[in-house]
Amino acid sequence: MIGNDVIDLRQSRIESNWQRKGFIEKLFTDTEKQLIKDYHNPEIMVWLLWSMKEAAYKIYNRQTKIREYIPKKLSCSIIKLVPYIQGFVICNGNKYYTKTLITSENIHTVAASTSEDLNNIIEIERKGIIKTENGIPYLYVSNENTFKEVSISNHGRFERVIRIAEN
Repeated sequence: MIGNDVIDLRQSRIESNWQRKGFIEKLFTDTEKQLIKDYHNPEIMVWLLWSMKEAAYKIYNRQTKIREYIPKKLSCSIIKLVPYIQGFVICNGNKYYTKTLITSENIHTVAASTSEDLNNIIEIERKGIIKTENGIPYLYVSNENTFKEVSISNHGRFERVIRIAEN
């Protein structure tokens, strides 16, 4: 299973004041708060962690069909920072693997339920997508008469649609 999240950094600066009282406390665990405090660019770390949580939550929601606001139940860990950010998110005993790319304009995180799937994620065009009654997206492949799992994210100027590549 997969999920993804993209954050338009310019848009986030317009929409969200991450430095306002209570913002960090409401969304992040104590360990995450320390990561934010210690990082050379706290704003980027805030949105990196948020992006990891959102991408992992999309898998959790697909698995459970439960829609709930649980940012502090999604606990992020970072394994390495270069050449891309690799980490994982734990939620209710489930582990989701993440890979994040940061540019000057956006942060894009992909998440997968296995590390093997994480290495086989590709970006696709947004066509042929349908959503279930729970809002979970799938790609309809008409010549195969099948549905493939996809994840969609958009924010500001950016949209990403991903799926797992087939061998």
